[in-house]
Amino acid sequence: MPLYEYISADPEQGCRICKKGLEIRRPVTRPPMETCPLCKSPVKKLISRGVTSPKIAKPLSVSDAKNAGFTVLEKRDEGTYEKL
Repeated sequence: MPLYEYISADPEQGCRICKKGLEIRRPVTRPPMETCPLCKSPVKKLISRGVTSPKIAKPLSVSDAKNAGFTVLEKRDEGTYEKL
């Protein structure tokens, strides 16, 4: 189930939970929440920041892979690999 973030539509009306924002797990098939589950004031869905992943500027070399602890294999024939 995905995690959704909501915040009070009007900061003057909400309870202490929805004023700060709340996270809730809901099935994708359910419609978005329109009211806070505690105080019943209107809430709006927030757009979450995306997950960041490291960006590799260049492909890893054989020596970089070996230094990182990976075993590097090179294909020689059909189904035959040789360790570099």
